[in-house]
Amino acid sequence: MNNYMATRVLHYLLVAFLIAITYNIDAASAGITRHYKFDIQLKNITRLCKAKTIVTVNGKFPGPKVTAREGDNLQIKVVNHVSNNISIHWHGIRQIRSGWADGPSYVTQCPIQTGQSYVYNFNVTGQRGTLWWHAHIQWMRATVYGPLIILPKLHQPYPFPKPYKQIPILFGEWFNADPQAVLQQALQTGGGPNASDAHTFNGLPGPLYNCSTKDTYNLSVKPGKTYLLRLINAALDDELFFTIANHTLTVVEADASYVKPFQTNIVLLGPGQTTNVLLKAKPIYPNANFYMLARPYFTGQGTIDNTTVAGILKYQHKHKSSKNLPVIKPFLPPINSTSYAANFTKMFRSLANSKYPANVPKTVDKKYFFTVGLGTNPCPKNQTCQGPTNTTKFAASINNVSFILPNQTSLLQAYFFGISKKVFMTDFPSAPLFKFNYTGMPPNNTMVSRGTKVVVLKYNTTVELVLQGTSILGMEAHPFHLHGFNFYVVGQGFGNFDPNRDPKQYNLVDPVERNTINVPSGGWVAIRFLADNPGVWLMHCHIEIHLSWGLTMAWVVLDGDLPNQKLLPPPSDFPKC
Repeated sequence: MNNYMATRVLHYLLVAFLIAITYNIDAASAGITRHYKFDIQLKNITRLCKAKTIVTVNGKFPGPKVTAREGDNLQIKVVNHVSNNISIHWHGIRQIRSGWADGPSYVTQCPIQTGQSYVYNFNVTGQRGTLWWHAHIQWMRATVYGPLIILPKLHQPYPFPKPYKQIPILFGEWFNADPQAVLQQALQTGGGPNASDAHTFNGLPGPLYNCSTKDTYNLSVKPGKTYLLRLINAALDDELFFTIANHTLTVVEADASYVKPFQTNIVLLGPGQTTNVLLKAKPIYPNANFYMLARPYFTGQGTIDNTTVAGILKYQHKHKSSKNLPVIKPFLPPINSTSYAANFTKMFRSLANSKYPANVPKTVDKKYFFTVGLGTNPCPKNQTCQGPTNTTKFAASINNVSFILPNQTSLLQAYFFGISKKVFMTDFPSAPLFKFNYTGMPPNNTMVSRGTKVVVLKYNTTVELVLQGTSILGMEAHPFHLHGFNFYVVGQGFGNFDPNRDPKQYNLVDPVERNTINVPSGGWVAIRFLADNPGVWLMHCHIEIHLSWGLTMAWVVLDGDLPNQKLLPPPSDFPKC
């Protein structure tokens, strides 16, 4: 073979090699389609020595783990075998152009009725980390929830030390009563709901509750190994402090967004939030077990389940048993420790590097100021209520509008098929109609208005939203979740937001990126996001009773001009009302 032919052969081999590499990279980036089936079914279960029947997915409590990689397509068929209507929300998934799969009943779909099924079909685009799924109708998510784990693309490392094992830990609440009955009683009487009877780790209440030693979550570790704990707060109504005795945790992710690592002994999660932490096991067998504890953070005036769930961290040893070892108990802050909550929240910062940039909008097209908090509705005639007075019921509102869900169609259907005027109004106020000292003396009139109102945004609008807590019927934190988007938390503080002073302190360099953020008790938080996802997107407090009282609203994001900027049509098996 002459030199010319040899050179040509080498050239072709090199081209073929490069094509093969490109194909493999593209294939890895494109991902695969993963199929799951969720059978909504009843299951008998015993907790706290009380047997009851609960609604589950596939007979599991908590429900099954859904795993995907960034770039994958998920097709999850939900079949409803129970008498309750159901819908499933994939909490934190962006649902780019696939709002029909987002899940909140009467917002993006009608619920799946008894005997019906629906395939949630969506892509996991540009996301990796810990999310979760849960029912999104009434209080069904008390037992219908589970982890949604998005692994990085193939051959993409974590931006932190590779863990030996990855372990989801879901915080929950357990009700001896039927949660739906608890909700209905509260709505009928106008009072606060009865509190749950226990908190749980992965469905287990643990040894600090009556009759529950056998129902204890045990975490077994090897000395010297590093574990990634995927913490998910699936509780209905409670923000929770979490700690492990004599162990330091390194926070590396929040709401499926990487953060600059920082160490802490105590983690705080509001309902709906997820946090990934690294647990470095002690290098030498410690001859002790260690309590993992979680209990509420709360500053409001209502009744709350102020109990503590305990799990046990145990070390493995070839020749020693963990039985009969002392169990070391950790410290947790007081239930109303707002100072700890604020200091912890301020620790979160995006990585903001070339691989994981913080694309926070530097300029803003639209600014909104929303007051969020409690209020009252009048008691029906000839009825004595159990609200703040015997003539009022508890309510909740944003800018004094308490949201009413439609019940004959969904907001997204109404928008897509051009019948929105029959279902919702587009005059949601961009600021409070009546200004007052939001965190000072509350006004005498605490009545809220009621309506189905939305804000309409043009595609690619940059939005700044200030969420301002109020002191009406007590000051408390509100974990707010935005469907369809991540946002950047550019500022937060106590008291009333000052539009002249506070924006000067905004962090526009490395603010944390989240899908759920606490509005501080007696304070405010400022977020920014890019409205680049057409559809109808709910934003609400993730404390379930507040959502039931109307502490929610919706954003309608219009289609863009290009084909890839338009909402896809609904699937053929879309549930009918």
